Amino acid sequence: MKLLILTQKVDINDDVLGFMHGWIIEFAKHCKKVTVIALGVGEYDLPENVKVLSLGKEKGESKLKYIINFYKYIWRERKNYDSVFVHMNPEYIVFGGWPWKLWNKKVGLWYTHRNVDLKLRVAEKLVDIIFTSSQESFRLVSSKVNFMGHGINLEEFKVENQKNIIDNIFNIIYVGRVSLIKNQKLLIEAVNILVNQYNIKNIKINLIGGASNSKDEDYIAELKRLIEKYKLSNFINFLGSVPHREIRRYYEKADLSINLCPTGGMDKTVLESMAASLPVVVYNKAFASTLKDFANLLVLNQTDAAELAEKIKKIIVLEKSERVNLNNYLLKSVEKFSIVNLIKTITDKYIRENKNIT
Repeated sequence: MKLLILTQKVDINDDVLGFMHGWIIEFAKHCKKVTVIALGVGEYDLPENVKVLSLGKEKGESKLKYIINFYKYIWRERKNYDSVFVHMNPEYIVFGGWPWKLWNKKVGLWYTHRNVDLKLRVAEKLVDIIFTSSQESFRLVSSKVNFMGHGINLEEFKVENQKNIIDNIFNIIYVGRVSLIKNQKLLIEAVNILVNQYNIKNIKINLIGGASNSKDEDYIAELKRLIEKYKLSNFINFLGSVPHREIRRYYEKADLSINLCPTGGMDKTVLESMAASLPVVVYNKAFASTLKDFANLLVLNQTDAAELAEKIKKIIVLEKSERVNLNNYLLKSVEKFSIVNLIKTITDKYIRENKNIT
C-alpha cells in the first residue's frame, strides 16, 4: 500500500498536533511508501519510507500559493500513492476529490468534530471511507462512516508506579487550548467553591495550553480577572503551550485531570490521562460508555460548578486502595484505543476496499 496523508501540521514539538508525528510513524509500518502533505512543517524524525512536503505556512506563503503547491504535489506524486488519508480538513477533499477519482485513488477522511458545514457535506460525497472516533464526533448521516475510537501511544504515557499525592498537595491539570469551548471558566468557578467554601487549600491547578487567536487571548484575560476576583492566584497557574512529546511529565505529576469540552469528538487528552493511570473528570458524554463503571464519579451531568467541585472533592478524599482500583480500571479501559490497533484497522480497511493497492 502506498499512502498519501494530508494534515494540518507535521511537527513533533507542536502542542496540539504533535501526536500526528506518531500516527505517521505507525502508518509507515504498514505501507510501502508514505507521502505527507502538510499546511506547515516543523521538526520531524520519520522513517525512510516517509516523504514530507509543505504547502508553505512556515514560510509565510499566501493562500493562493498553498493551493498551487497542493495541486503541484498531488499531481507530481500521483504514482507514489494509491490511497489518500485526509486528517480533519475536508477542504483538502473539496480541492482534490475529483482528480483523485479520475486517478482511481481510494480516499478516506478522518473527522472528529461536532461541526457540520458545507465543506464536510461536499467531502462526504467525494470520499470512499470516513473514519471517526464515535457517533457523537460525526454528526452527518452517511453509510461511509466507520467508528474507530481513537489512537493513543499507550507506551508513551505509561506510568510505571502508582503515584502518591506529592507534598500533601493535590495536583489538578487541564490540558488543552485555552478557549471558550474548553470551558476552563467552569473549573475556576469550581475551585472557588473548593477553596473559599469547602476551605480546601492543599490543591494546585495547572492550565496547560495556549491561545490560538485573539478571542482566546480575551478569554484568558477574562479568566485571570476571575482568578483575581476569587483570590485564587496561589492555586491556579497558566503554564502555556507544552510540546506534545513533553506532556507526559505533567500527567505523571498530576493527581487528577479535567476536561470540560462539550459532547462531541473524543478528546485525546482524556485518553492520554487514562493511559497515564490518571483519573479524569469530563463533561463530554461520549466518554460515558468508556467510563461506565465510574461514570457517576467522573462524568458531569451539566455545566455546573457545584457539581464539578463535588466530584473533585470526592476524588481528593479517595482511599489509596480506591484510587488504585480506579486508576487500574482506567488503564484497562483505554487499551482498546491503542494507536497500533487503530492504524492497523484503518490500513486493513483501505486494503479490503481498494483492489488497486500494491
